[in-house]
Amino acid sequence: MIQIQESHLKRNLKNRHIQFMALGGAVGTGLFLCAGNTIVVAGPSVILGYLIAGIMTFLVMRQLGEMTTQDSSAGASSYFAYKYWGKFSGFLAGWNCWILQILVGITELTAAAAYMQYWFPDLATWKAALLFFAIINVVNLTTVKACGEVEFWFSSIKVFAICAMILAGAYILFINPDLVAGATIKNLWQASTVGIHVGDKLFSGFFPHGLIGLVAAFPVITFAFGGLESIGIAASETENPTKTIPKAINQVAILIIVFYVGSLVTLLSLYHWSNLGASDSPFVMIFDKVGLKYAALTLNFVVLTAALSVYNSCIYSNSRMLYGLALQKNAPQIFSKTNKRGIPTSAIYLSGTLTFSVVPLNYFIPNCSDAFKMIMSFVVVCVLINWGMITLSHIKFKQKNHKTLFPAPFYPYANYITLAFMLFILVVMALPQVGMVKQVIVLPIWILVVYIFYKFLQTREAK
Repeated sequence: MIQIQESHLKRNLKNRHIQFMALGGAVGTGLFLCAGNTIVVAGPSVILGYLIAGIMTFLVMRQLGEMTTQDSSAGASSYFAYKYWGKFSGFLAGWNCWILQILVGITELTAAAAYMQYWFPDLATWKAALLFFAIINVVNLTTVKACGEVEFWFSSIKVFAICAMILAGAYILFINPDLVAGATIKNLWQASTVGIHVGDKLFSGFFPHGLIGLVAAFPVITFAFGGLESIGIAASETENPTKTIPKAINQVAILIIVFYVGSLVTLLSLYHWSNLGASDSPFVMIFDKVGLKYAALTLNFVVLTAALSVYNSCIYSNSRMLYGLALQKNAPQIFSKTNKRGIPTSAIYLSGTLTFSVVPLNYFIPNCSDAFKMIMSFVVVCVLINWGMITLSHIKFKQKNHKTLFPAPFYPYANYITLAFMLFILVVMALPQVGMVKQVIVLPIWILVVYIFYKFLQTREAK
């Protein structure tokens, strides 16, 4: 019989906090920075890639949502893996999710430092990363409501900006196309008529690099959608989770698909994709290159707040995941302690200590692009394990719970489809064109390391 300690977290998060916390975790660097890389690799077909990945993410979200609505205990994916698959499954899911959030936090702080260089090119990236690290951690050590409010306002800025950008783009494309030279919806499938072309070639077609170009972009696209599972983690601190969680999941998942697809359609219509670089933030550089300087400056502020909101979400998620692991006795009991405000401070301190490695990382690798790419590829592996554990746990959950409050659609077919999609991503990562075979090899090694750590703790507990 599974026995887990009682949670002492306080239910102070409202629906708007949950929705924007999930948006904060998923709409960040993956869209605002990584999209440049995927556009170069896949061309306009990247829009289809984000749509497919968004649908797969929505299916996983609904599976987690069904379980969470039924049981909003601390730990989310780790708790369900522990409850339905056994102690090691919960151990693996929890520690993998924890390290995932640490790595994402490092990438977001690195990206934030890179965005600062748009205004201050001489500012050392490690200094900017240190400043943002300190500010966001102080906020998270106050109250959970403060964390939620910061996330709400940070995410509100980027939601408003994306909506404004899509509307502005629509105005230019359909009402005043002369405002931007070469702006046309035809840029999504025809060759560029202005600018310098990649390799002096005229790239045309929705699939300019063929189907392999779209396939090769999927690992980075997958990175963009990691973070939505923070809704499940936040459920244990949510007011009325049986109503709030279903509403938040449906709204957020649909909004994210609309944001990714809508914004990319707009951007790639305004400016031909072949004139972008892989390291560019397309949101900033497109408006900069078409001559809308003030729009570019504003969007750089937006992408900066977006990166910080993801980091804020990461601190919340990894500390609560570590807290949930401690309740399962899969982590030292010191992490099950909360202060009088219901904040798991010890969990925040440990997570912050590891995330602090972003400072020396940016000191010794001042080229943000190199540091970012190195971490991002490992994040994708952790995301796949995390999603896989959610889907597998949901299969066991459904076998024991035939009637639920928020049933996931297309069970069990959706589960098998999402598992096949995750396997597809691993295969793609191993392709020579993608160059992530080392990260694929790391996956079984990482699971083995976690298992050895698990057996070590089990042995100590037995003594």
